Amino acid sequence: MSLEQVMSPIMQQFREIETCIECSAASQIQVPDVFYYAQKAVLHPTAPLFDQETQTLKPRCIRALKRIFILCDRDMDGALSDAELNEFQVQCFNAPLQPAEIVGVKRVVQEKLPDGVNHLGLTLSGFLFLHALFIEKGRLETTWTVLRKFGYDDAIKLSGSFLPVPAKRAPDQSVELTSESLEFLKRVFNLFDIDNDGALRHDDLDDLFSTAPESPWQEAPYRDAAERTAMGALSLNGFLSEWALMTLLDPASSLANLIYIGYAGDPSSALRATRRRSLDRKKRQTERNVFQCVVFGPKNAGKSSLLTSFLGRPFSGNYTSTVDESYATNGIDELQGTRKTLILREIPEDRFKKFLSNKQSLAACDAAMFAYDSSDELSWRRATELLVEVARQGEETGFGVPCLLVATKYDLDPFPMAAQDSAKVCQEMGIESPIPVSVKSGDLNNLFSRIIRAAEHPHLSIPETETGRKHKQYRQLVNHSLMLFSVGAAIAVVGLAAYRTYAARKNTSS
Repeated sequence: MSLEQVMSPIMQQFREIETCIECSAASQIQVPDVFYYAQKAVLHPTAPLFDQETQTLKPRCIRALKRIFILCDRDMDGALSDAELNEFQVQCFNAPLQPAEIVGVKRVVQEKLPDGVNHLGLTLSGFLFLHALFIEKGRLETTWTVLRKFGYDDAIKLSGSFLPVPAKRAPDQSVELTSESLEFLKRVFNLFDIDNDGALRHDDLDDLFSTAPESPWQEAPYRDAAERTAMGALSLNGFLSEWALMTLLDPASSLANLIYIGYAGDPSSALRATRRRSLDRKKRQTERNVFQCVVFGPKNAGKSSLLTSFLGRPFSGNYTSTVDESYATNGIDELQGTRKTLILREIPEDRFKKFLSNKQSLAACDAAMFAYDSSDELSWRRATELLVEVARQGEETGFGVPCLLVATKYDLDPFPMAAQDSAKVCQEMGIESPIPVSVKSGDLNNLFSRIIRAAEHPHLSIPETETGRKHKQYRQLVNHSLMLFSVGAAIAVVGLAAYRTYAARKNTSS
């Protein structure tokens, strides 16, 4: 029976089967070939590169090859000249192409794909055609060699060895973009803002990330996390805010995407790890440019409305309970002329216990906001319960954070005793009075700038529980006692030394 007759229908049905081979261990027929093809399937797999069903390169492979093409197109004229082709060949295969070979390659491309070659050289479409041709002819090692020379792994993403992400040695450190990478991103934004309207539309962003494995902001938590124009375009502020959010949450992905879109500087200079927040608290100042504020509060307290207003979106009276965590990021201009990025992270009430179950959860926070419905006493009481739990965890773990109470829906009448209750709680816990806001009426009372100011002074507005205050007083008493003991011991030592000196002099004189 013909092997081809048996296997052909099966291989048509199951396209992932790469090779079918007859062999015999007894007769020593094609045994080495079995191991060769097995090794080839592992080292140079077809599936990540080529879609057997459509007989085309897969999107991620196309994106990677496009990036490689752009990197090799030194003069940026949209084609690889003979010199650029030769340089590419030497870089990937350590062997130059002879002039006749270059002519032959371009002839093959031009015969099958006329626009694959122009008067300047091999175009992007021609470059992609060549690799599809290699794969169709079973020469997958050629394309894999090229991809791996440019740092790609088996998933056609940059491997970790090409991504020197700054190490966070402590949980209360964060990672930010450096000024060098921010300037690069501003240039990239202007380059892709074709119509010079100060915003990037969806098509512009797709084009910008066309050399990345995929567009990184199409899914949560980045989707809808930044301010957009009425047409859904991303302003420069929104663009940089998205990058700040991605760098904070996933530094490796941020660095990889910087490289994908053309960052040519030293990768180790693109990101920086911040100083520990515990050290900032001791120094009573911070050097951070990006601050994360966690938003707590009971249901129907208006947390989501605060996030949407932070992004400049209109108020909606339709209430929908938030199920998952969500983020909002935006730039805040300060009085000194500097600009900080604020990231709000909403924690639904149902996820509050899960959040605190991680003892290091507060380490990543620069501030915490507790929102409550100012017209609802039960909302207020629940907000204070959440505040006490966060304060207690901060005291236990050493990751206490500046906290702000926010009285939402201030356009409604406050519940009875609201002022007295809030004043009492704030005085007992050592934090500022609640900030009254009304998203509906557009009165936010400079809330987001206040959050930035609180985060910039990490030693202030940290709530204290009664237990925490007693422990603090006890530590102060112990330290005071130790200091008195040290002073007393020092005086005794000095006195003893003086007495010995006096005694020695007296003996000498006598």
